[in-house]
Amino acid sequence: MTSNAPRSRSIKSYPAAAVALAATTALLAGCGSSSDGSKSSDPLQGGKSDGKTVVVGSNNFAESILLADIYGEALKAKGVKVTYKPNIGSRETTYGLLKNGSITVLPEYNGALLAYLDPKAAPKTVEATTAAIEAKLDSKLTLLDPASAQDKDSVTLNKATADKYKLTSDSSIADLKDIAKDLVIGASPEFQTRQQGLVGLKSVYGLEFKGFKALDAGGPLTQAALKKNTVQAADLFTTDPTITKEKHVVLQDPKNLFGFENVQPLVYKSGLSSDGVSALNAVSAKLDTKTLLDLDTQVQEGKDPLDVAKTWLKSAGIG
Repeated sequence: MTSNAPRSRSIKSYPAAAVALAATTALLAGCGSSSDGSKSSDPLQGGKSDGKTVVVGSNNFAESILLADIYGEALKAKGVKVTYKPNIGSRETTYGLLKNGSITVLPEYNGALLAYLDPKAAPKTVEATTAAIEAKLDSKLTLLDPASAQDKDSVTLNKATADKYKLTSDSSIADLKDIAKDLVIGASPEFQTRQQGLVGLKSVYGLEFKGFKALDAGGPLTQAALKKNTVQAADLFTTDPTITKEKHVVLQDPKNLFGFENVQPLVYKSGLSSDGVSALNAVSAKLDTKTLLDLDTQVQEGKDPLDVAKTWLKSAGIG
């Protein structure tokens, strides 16, 4: 992946994801709990796992916390003892805690993790992305199976525009070739000059838009402009709950212009049993983008992410 890597899972921070899941301050304060129900006020407190307890960590945004709860509860269903360290912080911190065994499992995004480990890598498939990460990972760590669920940049249309041109969630970015000239697209300012932006939309899909409106990185400005039809298309993140709320239409990206951002467990090898591996791989086999979007939406609407995790796992037959 090049320096034009998607912003949705940036190396240093996660502002867009946090904005997209606004109203989560209370959740970020400590929605994860230990196996006995207690909550940790300091995600960095405590030492290494005792070898019998799996420590599930999460980064400091709501979707990561939700995914950590899903992983932890799936492990508990297999009889694994679990504690949580939620809301830790950025990748620089969590990667170090994984290497020294302080946390055992972390929800990751394959494209962003690879960009952190090898900024020059540009794999063409999910499998190649995993292989490239494994080649750079610390020897004490490993990746489990990736989910089909992705949280990445997209070209998203508002409902009125999608209806006007008879486009659906099965439609492709390529379907805009003859109509992009009538559309204004909104995104962060850098989207205008990035390969994973207007440059790539022209070179890869042949799109030339009527205009571009500089807004923010998938945040409230972009969301509001798309809702008000100030822009007809926008770069939103694929698990942004406003997509469901406003009935926006995310177009398919068959040529993978926006790369890969599959949800994938990163694991401290010696801290997880084969039963634990099987439990997390079962999660990945069931978790797709539509499901993750729905779960994120429930959390944004005020449901406890732990409850959301438990309910979904039970419905998926793995809880």
